[in-house]
Amino acid sequence: MKHAISPQAGILGDAYACDCGVFLAGRMTAELHAAENGLCSACLGSADEELVPGVMRGCTACVATGRRKEQITWQLASAEAEHLITMTMVRGIVTGIDGPFRLSEIADTVRAGLGLPAGRLPVGPRVRDLLLELQAVGEITMLSAPDELVGTDMVLYRDPQWQRARTLGL
Repeated sequence: MKHAISPQAGILGDAYACDCGVFLAGRMTAELHAAENGLCSACLGSADEELVPGVMRGCTACVATGRRKEQITWQLASAEAEHLITMTMVRGIVTGIDGPFRLSEIADTVRAGLGLPAGRLPVGPRVRDLLLELQAVGEITMLSAPDELVGTDMVLYRDPQWQRARTLGL
């Protein structure tokens, strides 16, 4: 039996319906139904999450698969990364660097220090979160630098995710 859970408009507030014929009153009920049927309880199996109305991206809880197994794997890996990669560790690495650095350099140093193969844990996202905390308390300043200057009024950012370049006017 196929399970695809979708929001439904109604007078009762949050309501959802599943292709299996079940009506689900409330988000918690929909999440439970999704989990019981092997679907991601964050995106309800759609593989997409809505950041703001009308802006969608792949679900980060299940790595855009819509499946429960991937969601649990990601949650466990994130919890393990949170336990292993501490603020003290990242602060020590950053303190030892004289001058600007890239997030990837800190993540690579952490990965090597823990002896982790690439992809074993979400090291980059954990390091990013800790660097953002360091920025929030004023210990570091994070900048986004362009890949290339084009003339005097334009910068070029290379987007590795889509393997294309985009220009942003100043």
